[in-house]
Amino acid sequence: MTLDMVLVLMVLVGAIVLFALDRFPADLVAMLVMVSLLIAGVVTPQEALAGFSNPATVTVGAMFMLSAALFRSGALNFVGRLLLSVGRRSEWVALLVVMMGIGTISAFVNNTAAVAIFLPVVIGFARMVKVSPSKLLMPLSFASMFGGVCTVIGTSTNLLVSSIAEQHGQPPIGMFEMSSLGLIFFAAGVVYMLAVGVRLIPERRLETDLTEQYRMGEYLVDIILGETAASVGTRLAESPIVKELDIEVLDLIRNGVRTTRPSPDTVLQAGDQLRSLTSVESIAAMQERKGITLVPKAKWADAGTDRASLSLVEVAIAPFSTLEGRSMRDVQFAERFGAIVLAIRHHGRLLHDKLHDMHLGAGDALLLEMPHDRIELLQRDSNFVLVSEPALPRYRKQKIIPALLIMVGVVAAATFGVVSILVSALAGSVLMILTGCIRLEEAYNAVEWKVIFLLAGLLTLGVALEKTGAAALLSGFLVNWIGVFGPFAVLAAFYLLTSLLTEAMSNNATAVLLAPVAIATAEAMAISPRPLLMAVAFAASSSFMTPVGYQTNTLIFGPGNYKFADFMRVGAPLNLIFWILATLLIPVFWPF
Repeated sequence: MTLDMVLVLMVLVGAIVLFALDRFPADLVAMLVMVSLLIAGVVTPQEALAGFSNPATVTVGAMFMLSAALFRSGALNFVGRLLLSVGRRSEWVALLVVMMGIGTISAFVNNTAAVAIFLPVVIGFARMVKVSPSKLLMPLSFASMFGGVCTVIGTSTNLLVSSIAEQHGQPPIGMFEMSSLGLIFFAAGVVYMLAVGVRLIPERRLETDLTEQYRMGEYLVDIILGETAASVGTRLAESPIVKELDIEVLDLIRNGVRTTRPSPDTVLQAGDQLRSLTSVESIAAMQERKGITLVPKAKWADAGTDRASLSLVEVAIAPFSTLEGRSMRDVQFAERFGAIVLAIRHHGRLLHDKLHDMHLGAGDALLLEMPHDRIELLQRDSNFVLVSEPALPRYRKQKIIPALLIMVGVVAAATFGVVSILVSALAGSVLMILTGCIRLEEAYNAVEWKVIFLLAGLLTLGVALEKTGAAALLSGFLVNWIGVFGPFAVLAAFYLLTSLLTEAMSNNATAVLLAPVAIATAEAMAISPRPLLMAVAFAASSSFMTPVGYQTNTLIFGPGNYKFADFMRVGAPLNLIFWILATLLIPVFWPF
């Protein structure tokens, strides 16, 4: 083992640990990997930066633009509502329609974007048919993965594996090369969810309004100031009741006149009524203070949030959001959106107090009170996914047909070999802009730059593994320990290892790590690398056991009010089914 091998393996182990701990954003970990390999002299600057121009990275960026153009036209929303209108007959029909619809769309559109579009539609639909949204959101996420493995553009992972195969002299994965097994996975997944999976999903989110879902009644009080109250005569921001008890004043009612979000410089007077958001501890402390009368509110609507200018809005923090790891105080919701954060669902816990110091994570669900006319700002911000539907976004409905035709052209051109997937995706993105389906600045904003940096950084690790011989070293261990049982056992091992790693770290990171090892293992065993690469591709895009293994699971985690164990209960049998199917059928479609 050379020194370069040792350095690469140390960086590899460090990256896996950092990904699994989830203490740092995934793209930052990827950049740390790139910089570490550069400083160590394992890769040259040209090799380190080559990931940014890699066909997979560029194609993924173009697919983000194409997906955004379909969204801006309203085509995906229209299809979603049309499908769900068919499912009004029963819960089971609705479940089938949701999975078939999202699965089909996710085969051609970024599945995270597709789930983000379907999310508010499905929650509204669940309310209409009187079904717990948690019964539909997990099947929504899982089915998007079923569809993603049906084409090479269904997930960024498929494109990565295809690019790595091409770099090693193998033909790239064809547009529909994965469809044969992908459709079997799709059918098996749908049957499992209908027969078993949905029965294992608890009704985590009941059909109540947002105030009851977030238990706001316990934390909203009217504070009436008497003559002897210490806060009388002080500025609101400096008043003892605000500074010492950490309450947030939503409204001030004086002489029957309501002032929404009173100025911090407002001087408080005896008789003022402060409608406030606070904690149970602060309520107990206020009860001991002189000159203060508390009037608890049983319903948020009683506090006047049904006023014409304000709405309660539920949003989720999007995967790869730039807000991950930032505190509520840093985000400044009030300044940016005119919004007050009332409650947060974070990692399965419902939080009401000390929100300013809480650090946000992907999948967190936030309850906001904000003006109607500012909601569109949230809709345009890629950091958020709107869960509730207080207002309809402004779609360019006249562009639905051009957007769909361009997308069909992109798929057809790549399928029939007219041009490569990279060229067709780039050409389609440019056509979307030229035809007005999406504006240039919207196209730039549509690209998830954190994903681009993640892919570029991880591809550097793949280069280092191959260049130093570390990939061959790892493959040697696999051949020595498992290869004696034959290629079927090696294939089963690659699928299982990929599946388990994907549950704990980025699916793209797992693919970049194991694809070069799969090729080296195939060369050592004198078999075709295709079946092993397919095992990596399918397993990396089929993560069902944790809410962090795949972006769509992360997205529904907070809005569905799920717990970590819910994914393990429903997803573990599904992972087992796919592992068995892959082991038996991959060699049928891609012989050794």
